[in-house]
Amino acid sequence: MLKETDHAETVQVIYDETMVSLREILLYYFRVIDPLSVNQQGNDSGRQYRTGIYYQDESDIPTINTVVREQDLLMGRKIAVEVEKLRHYIPAEDYHQDYLKKNPSGYCHIDVTDAAKPLIDASHYEKPSQAFLRENLSEESYRVTQEAATEAPFTNAYDQTFEEGIYVDITTGEPLFFAKDKFASGCGWPSFSRPISKELIHYYQDLSHGMERIEVRSRVGNAHLGHVFTDGPRDQGGLVIALILLLCAL
Repeated sequence: MLKETDHAETVQVIYDETMVSLREILLYYFRVIDPLSVNQQGNDSGRQYRTGIYYQDESDIPTINTVVREQDLLMGRKIAVEVEKLRHYIPAEDYHQDYLKKNPSGYCHIDVTDAAKPLIDASHYEKPSQAFLRENLSEESYRVTQEAATEAPFTNAYDQTFEEGIYVDITTGEPLFFAKDKFASGCGWPSFSRPISKELIHYYQDLSHGMERIEVRSRVGNAHLGHVFTDGPRDQGGLVIALILLLCAL
């Protein structure tokens, strides 16, 4: 059948534009898929499991193309998500319908709880020029965020701050952490067990200073935030990372 139809297994999304935008739906979509996976979803492999976006309304094309280009830039390469006009749509067998009602834990490799996490659109934030940052950040803030310098311990204004709020990237204003996920690490820097959502921070191998560490940087600002430690509070999600940060609190 596949050789004859070249079909793809898809989900039809019906939504109210006054409640949620196509862009938001696509950002949630890219949160849970692997955009570099070719002909595979979880443990299922084959061309019918390829990743794609299939539109019916031509007016959706600019939004789709914009989000796909953003993902290309984020991945540093062209993603493996095809974009085509929907040619045919045939409902699957009954056992495929209402899948989440029948399988509340979701599809094998997708964490359905990601849908409940806040969506922060990167397009709402922009990294200022280096000249602007030099003029508006303190000398230490500039060295830490732009040159990956280490802030002196126990000197950060938010080290012992635990009131409600949101911690943001000091260079762009992009929200990164909830205050409720901050804990007293005793290391001398603000430490958090998790970001607001996983796409907000990026991880890089750091072999500087004769050590092997994982550096943490912000998404839009690419600001150095600190390094990953695995000795955070276990009661806040199991194997939890603790982050050392230089941030502005709201």
